[in-house]
Amino acid sequence: MLENPRSPRVRAVAKLAKKPSRAETGLFLLEGPQAVAEALTFRPELLVELYATPTALERYTDIAQTAVDAGVDVEYVTEEVLESMADTVTPQGFVAVCHQFPTAVKDVFASGPRLVAILEEVRDPGNAGTIVRAADAAGADAVVFTGRAVDLYNPKVVRASTGSIFHLPVAVGANLEDVLARARAAGLAVLAADVKGEDLLAARRDGQLAAPTAWVFGNEARGLADEDLALVDRVLTVPIYGHAESMNLATAASVCLYESAFAHRG
Repeated sequence: MLENPRSPRVRAVAKLAKKPSRAETGLFLLEGPQAVAEALTFRPELLVELYATPTALERYTDIAQTAVDAGVDVEYVTEEVLESMADTVTPQGFVAVCHQFPTAVKDVFASGPRLVAILEEVRDPGNAGTIVRAADAAGADAVVFTGRAVDLYNPKVVRASTGSIFHLPVAVGANLEDVLARARAAGLAVLAADVKGEDLLAARRDGQLAAPTAWVFGNEARGLADEDLALVDRVLTVPIYGHAESMNLATAASVCLYESAFAHRG
């Protein structure tokens, strides 16, 4: 059992909460039983190290068995060691180190996608991770981070995705104009979600949402720049019927992605 929270090994794991260490090593931090279970089930080859407290393994016997089935060794650690490794204040018994695994943009569009979410300079990790999760839930084929978007492997993004980063391809570090050109070449309509747009229901009524679609979502504070909006086929906004001043980006993105998902299955 690993017992010293100040050991070099523990410090190396903890450093993965910082971007420079992730960039240097090509690794990232995974925390919590749900995320670990998804990694073991869908991408066990990515796990480099898996740590757990004895109490957590006793409670989550299914995770312990999945690790055995996947040939992944689990190393016991104390609660104090786990707290030193984790980015969260109250980790839930599991911490893993994984290889990063971004998808190339060309591969995203070479597979004939019908629904893609593009995050242009989305900076809030909670929003980014939640949109990845919503895209996964809506049956999207991929997510693409463009511009100066938050790091996909930021611990807060990973946690907010709740394991969805292991379910669908995610490309990072791309240029928006290049991505939109690839989307059109693959036969996708390009729609932007922005407060400057027309009512989303207009696109529902005229049947445009039933077409293969790439949705573009912009920065939380600034939205999409005018030059970015000029690149898309149509700009739409999610209407607000109550008295809310605005809508959270991840919530609006979820509505748009599900509108497309419903239309595709209608």
